[in-house]
Amino acid sequence: MRILIVTHYFASHKGGIEIVAEKLFREFSGRHEVVWIAGDSTPPPPESGQSRAIPIRVFNFIERKTGVPFPIPTRGAVRMIQSQVSRADVVLLHDCLYLSNIAAFRKARQSGIPTIIVQHIGFVPYKNIVLNTALRIANALVTRPMLTCASRVVFISRTTLDYFAKVRFACPPEVIFNGVDAELYRPAHSKEEKLGLRKRFNLPLDLSVVLFVGRFVEKKGLEILHRMVSIRPECAWAFAGWGPNNPEAWGMDNVHVFSGLRGESLAMLYRACDVFVLPSVGEGFPLVIQEALASGLPVLCGTETVLADPDLSSFAIGVPVNLAKPEQTARSFIEALDKLHDSNMSVSDAYLRRDFALQRYSWRHAAEKYLQIAGKLASHFTAQSALERAGETG
Repeated sequence: MRILIVTHYFASHKGGIEIVAEKLFREFSGRHEVVWIAGDSTPPPPESGQSRAIPIRVFNFIERKTGVPFPIPTRGAVRMIQSQVSRADVVLLHDCLYLSNIAAFRKARQSGIPTIIVQHIGFVPYKNIVLNTALRIANALVTRPMLTCASRVVFISRTTLDYFAKVRFACPPEVIFNGVDAELYRPAHSKEEKLGLRKRFNLPLDLSVVLFVGRFVEKKGLEILHRMVSIRPECAWAFAGWGPNNPEAWGMDNVHVFSGLRGESLAMLYRACDVFVLPSVGEGFPLVIQEALASGLPVLCGTETVLADPDLSSFAIGVPVNLAKPEQTARSFIEALDKLHDSNMSVSDAYLRRDFALQRYSWRHAAEKYLQIAGKLASHFTAQSALERAGETG
């Protein structure tokens, strides 16, 4: 089976959607031929067996100016997408509103090639009214029709499924949770290991360290976090990520920013910290939540995020997020943070969170579900094509 994966960027861009795509690319590659197409703003991954990644030329000025990830493919890039779609047995698209994904979907529909849309995001409530309006219109005119016409639709969270619940799907959609790397993300084995990691990252040894991982953009709640840092100067705050709203610009001594971490180095930062905080909106189910839990960290996040998985509420605390009221939201998060510090955060608690994450979120299990869907679609497509050819020659 030849699977074509299409995303806006490669995983080196460090966004959650792209990282999920890379994990599936690796899981699929051992058993099938996989081609992954994405914008050339950042490097592609190396070839894996019979599978490879193809970077396409894109203009990325929108993200550079606004922080909104929206690459624009060139005409040559669109032709490359169309060529690769024509050779595929199944096309797997991550989200709908990227131009490269739309081009791939249109070509697949014209060619009768089955499509699987993995929908990560529903609606992101920006403070900018124009941006909000544009996103609502785009979801109405593009996302919902694509979800209606797709061969199969997979949601990565209950939250996103609920947002699109009124869509008339060709087949009932599925919820497949993203996985987590069990070997990479784990709690610190001892206090000595945690202190050693604190020294490595130049973090205070005697203060509570609160961690944020993600892009430094509005929807991640950076303004809320700014207020939280001001309210709790006695805590150290670690920020791992990159983007236009860099916390370094706040000029606060208790803020520590790490912009180049990935893989093992990022996993070590999780182990060095005490609490994970993510006051984001409109994301479905961010992968960093699963990474934090697998690392044994208590999690504070938006109420919407906790609803992404009905079983998550026992291991993460949800707080209402209102980007238009950052001070009020920040104080609600601080209140929840104080309660966490007052509770018993023992080693056994850390491993309970880890056990939940490993049992609930598995890349191998997720990949198997995707391949089952893809295999059925590809078999049907092959059989239908054979019948058509027989009819033409008969």
